[in-house]
Amino acid sequence: MFYLIEIQDYVRVEPRLFGLETKKAVEEQLRESYADYYDEEIGKVVAVVDVLEVGEGIIIPGDGAAYYESRFRLVTWKPELQELVYCIVSEITNFGAFMNMGVMQGMIHISQTMDDYVSYTKAGTLVGKSGKKSLKKGDLCIARIVAISHKLGEPKIGLTMRQPGLGKLEWIKEEKRKAQQQAKQKGEEKKK
Repeated sequence: MFYLIEIQDYVRVEPRLFGLETKKAVEEQLRESYADYYDEEIGKVVAVVDVLEVGEGIIIPGDGAAYYESRFRLVTWKPELQELVYCIVSEITNFGAFMNMGVMQGMIHISQTMDDYVSYTKAGTLVGKSGKKSLKKGDLCIARIVAISHKLGEPKIGLTMRQPGLGKLEWIKEEKRKAQQQAKQKGEEKKK
């Protein structure tokens, strides 16, 4: 889930940024410091939105940088259990698929891709035995977050597509079309 958060903290501005206006230097330093930043409490930083306040700077002897107490806002994305996410298949393996969720990557085990016996083909796709559904690199999907592990840095995110309304977008559209067709047939039968 995306969040807009406000933080108050000291920002260490490196000497190479001293030529800029103070607020711009703090903003540039924040962009660099928060690039690819993840924290279990706030999530993955997507962007530095703006710097709201910059206090007086202080210099610590032995450190050439300046420290400014600042108030700023960040956009973050924090994965939540049971959250639905749009994703793109970035890689298919013999044990499942890696899914790009835009901000982070998740993994879906082969058994969680569809309600069918699934096999890995030499062409690098996952194919269902009876339904003949296939999943390949670049497919757009909707998945649900079912596991989050914070053991090493960025979290490991486990996904599933074995629930109604989840899966490859083409599968979802086809299921919806079939449901509408069945409802239409039932409506016609009731009229008779």
